[in-house]
Amino acid sequence: MPATLYFMFYASLGLGTSLTFLSSHWLTAWMGLELTTLAILPLMAQHHHPRASEATTKYLLVQASATGMLLFATILNGWVEMSWSINEMKNPYALTLAMSALALKLGLAPFHLWLPEIMQGLNLLTGLILSTWQKLAPFALLMQISQAMPPALLTILGLTSATLAAWGGLNQTQLRKIMAYSSTAHLGWSVIIIQFSPGLALMALGIYILMTMAAFLTMKDMSSTKISTFSTSWSKSPEKMVAMILILLSLGGLPPMTGFTIKWLVLEELTKQDMYTPATLIVMAALISLYFYARLSYFTIISLFPGTTNIKTYWRQKNIKDKLILPIATTAALFLLPLMPLTLALTYLYN
Repeated sequence: MPATLYFMFYASLGLGTSLTFLSSHWLTAWMGLELTTLAILPLMAQHHHPRASEATTKYLLVQASATGMLLFATILNGWVEMSWSINEMKNPYALTLAMSALALKLGLAPFHLWLPEIMQGLNLLTGLILSTWQKLAPFALLMQISQAMPPALLTILGLTSATLAAWGGLNQTQLRKIMAYSSTAHLGWSVIIIQFSPGLALMALGIYILMTMAAFLTMKDMSSTKISTFSTSWSKSPEKMVAMILILLSLGGLPPMTGFTIKWLVLEELTKQDMYTPATLIVMAALISLYFYARLSYFTIISLFPGTTNIKTYWRQKNIKDKLILPIATTAALFLLPLMPLTLALTYLYN
């Protein structure tokens, strides 16, 4: 694919997300969502592989269904409330439909089963875009209508996402499917707190994006898409595999790494709101998630492939064009916990 086409598709992705961010009217927000969906489809189908074509078709059908449901919700609210403003959605039926549509777009449980299957058919770079950038626009709309939603509904949605994603990732051997379930689980932590502290939910999403970016870029650099290939990658680049282990443990929320910040602050806010039962349940779900991240680390460093070599040079040297993004993303995914007082101050200013 020519570089001009890549530039056009990436620019369309940025334009669609920015249009949704700046929208106060449902029609312009819908246009931004459609623009991001149409822009990523050629990137998903660029390799002309049957799995890529299947994933592109499934993604188009899922996103079209979610967009149609969202458009129907906005028409219903405009008919009943005589308003097309995003902040003035008050009809309970329209709110429920809109929340279901945004949950389907984000891959939240129980509407998450499409995400692992589609991720499995994509390359790692497109999977990174689907796991990070494509979450921004629907999450921005969810933040704007979250204050009008019933708090119990958002709590159930967050708990269901964290729990089902943790159980779904247990038996997986494909790294892209594991990252898809990780996406659903981390978004569950953001959704459960969005009603009490939107700034904290936004910060949790940002930290998740940093950790996921570091994980995908490391997997892309090591050309690893299955657990079995991890045991053979140790002899090629021990330093990157150590960084990958730490990134996985950070995704699991193990202190003192960056991922622990999300768990700490969300649990602190839930206890302030006297929501002890949801806090306990979501911690139990986080322990299940931590198990399959620890399982990945076990296959990476402890169960080495038989006959590993002691030669320090690579078997196949790769020419890495961009040597700056991966170290920055890895550092941010591991060592941002000492900056938590600054992030807390910015969060309180936002709220």
